[in-house]
Amino acid sequence: MTYKDELLEKLRRNTRKQYPMPDTPINGISYDDTLRQFVEMSKSVGSNVVMAKPGENLDDIVRNAYPEAKTIASNIAELTISTINPDTVAEAKDLNGIDVGVVCGQIGVAENGCVWIPQDMKEKAVCFISEYLVLVLPKSGIVNNMHEAYDRIRMPKTGLGTFISGPSKTADIEQALVMGAQAARGVTVVIREE
Repeated sequence: MTYKDELLEKLRRNTRKQYPMPDTPINGISYDDTLRQFVEMSKSVGSNVVMAKPGENLDDIVRNAYPEAKTIASNIAELTISTINPDTVAEAKDLNGIDVGVVCGQIGVAENGCVWIPQDMKEKAVCFISEYLVLVLPKSGIVNNMHEAYDRIRMPKTGLGTFISGPSKTADIEQALVMGAQAARGVTVVIREE
């Protein structure tokens, strides 16, 4: 028996009375214009937002956003300018030095500007090791709040995913804002019709 199992067993033995969870409905915040709110919140946390025009090529969007990029990592088949596929690398460290990572988002949350990224790629490091990150999000995936987001999450086979909200930033050291300290120094959210 592990220490954790032993501890849980002690807790069960010493619990005298159990109380059921209250049935309290939680009504999260909602917005008249969810798309507009998502765009505003995304910009407020430091992301660039691109509203893709119908039929606009993803290659062109990424090239226009990051014209100097030499290495682009993505497993999106439509993105033909990708120079490395995170599904084909041997180890996560092989993604070191990536200029731009391009991944598909599933859900965008208007209340905080975050995007749910299911890990449908072999190496999730592409989301954190890339200098710049492009999150491709379907317009239909934008919801009002985190309650709605969690209701809509469909876990990938890996059982993993993450919420990303803007570029990495910290002001822990001498209260000086540093961008890209733990992950991407810039994020572009591309919103597309499906």
